[in-house]
Amino acid sequence: MNLFSIRIITNDVKNMAEFYERVTGLPKTQNIDAFAEIFTEKAILAIGSPNTLKVFDGVDDIVPEQNKTMILEFKVKDVDAEFERLKDFLKEKIVQKPKMMPWGNKSMLFKDPDGNLVNYFTTVTPEAVKRWGE
Repeated sequence: MNLFSIRIITNDVKNMAEFYERVTGLPKTQNIDAFAEIFTEKAILAIGSPNTLKVFDGVDDIVPEQNKTMILEFKVKDVDAEFERLKDFLKEKIVQKPKMMPWGNKSMLFKDPDGNLVNYFTTVTPEAVKRWGE
């Protein structure tokens, strides 16, 4: 089994898609106003409006801008370079500047327009590289 995609439900698909297009440097694909995708090397970041949930059963309680339990994580080649590239764009959305973590990654945290927490990290120690690759 492989994780195929993560979907963020938002009231402003256009803004969210443009935000992730900017921070990832990857183009968005958007064929309808209510749904967009950003294709990464291994998975898709899907962005949908609450209207896209109407075809599913039992998801009436999903509310945009209420996430307090998930961190969306991106493994990047150089977290320091990403911080330099994005710091002026992110400004007050930065939660943590690049910092070494006890498990061997260097990590920066920021929030997207809906307040979802995003982690950009680079593996640094030999143990982290062995576990997650370069």
